[in-house]
Amino acid sequence: MTEVLDTLMIGAGPSSLAAAVYTTREDIQTVVYEKGVIGGLAAITDVIDNYPGFPKGVEGMKLAGELQQQAERFGAKIEFGEISELKVNDDKTKTVVVDGQPVQAKTVLIATGSDYNKLGIPGEKELYGRGVHYCATCDGAFYRDKRLVVVGGGNSAVQEAIFLTRFATHIDLLVRSTIKASEVLQKDLQKFVDEGKVTIHLGVTPQEIVATDGKVTHVNAKKGSEDVKIETDGVFIFVGLKPNTQFLEGSGIEFDELGLIKTDQKLETNLPGVFASGDVRSGATMQIASAVGEGATAALSIREHLDELKHA
Repeated sequence: MTEVLDTLMIGAGPSSLAAAVYTTREDIQTVVYEKGVIGGLAAITDVIDNYPGFPKGVEGMKLAGELQQQAERFGAKIEFGEISELKVNDDKTKTVVVDGQPVQAKTVLIATGSDYNKLGIPGEKELYGRGVHYCATCDGAFYRDKRLVVVGGGNSAVQEAIFLTRFATHIDLLVRSTIKASEVLQKDLQKFVDEGKVTIHLGVTPQEIVATDGKVTHVNAKKGSEDVKIETDGVFIFVGLKPNTQFLEGSGIEFDELGLIKTDQKLETNLPGVFASGDVRSGATMQIASAVGEGATAALSIREHLDELKHA
């Protein structure tokens, strides 16, 4: 007879690791599958400065490691494997295909997060977390009284550029074509342009992020055929997010217009017994602290669902 797990979690980032702490403490059999790095984007962040309880900040890898140890201490099983399919069976159990093999579970938590769209230019990957960033709320405070470059022209780029003005002395906004942010945001941005805090560079495409002795010094860019050099202490890139949901194609799960998973207040998707939390969920704030909180909420909802199955 095929074993049916109590809960199977997809993705081993902060959200699912927090959920696993809650489920395993209540003796809910929990297996977490991860295809990449345990801790997700948090693990590859140099320093996390806004996670509660760490007044001096914490290295991303250290936080991820401690979350993993805590979940495993209570009995969570963390496995490496790539998920290619999720379906709900006639008996309401779920089948998740891991490395080509079916695994059965009563409940599933999807916490696969989202990846930031990349520019794909030299220096971007090498300097990630050390001068190149994708989250102003997370890392903006490191650049108090510094110069910054922000890349992008959509709502997120303009919102984050405005946010960064509270720290930076000056921001150069590099826009490949034209600004596509809403009129309201463009009006707000114009105030900072008029004050001299923001300079907008239209038709400019970054070519390389350059550092000296490990510190970002400038961005090499192109404006048409012209070479442009923009001095900066850091680069914030906002050219969209790509939710890690490719494996859910054909599953029947509902997504929003951005491709993020829709859930109700209990973080349950339209498929009963299938939950979502963290950065992959529609309405998520893309912060580690809130992802952890959502993991706890999802775990309590999973427990409630399992209780309902017992009494059915």
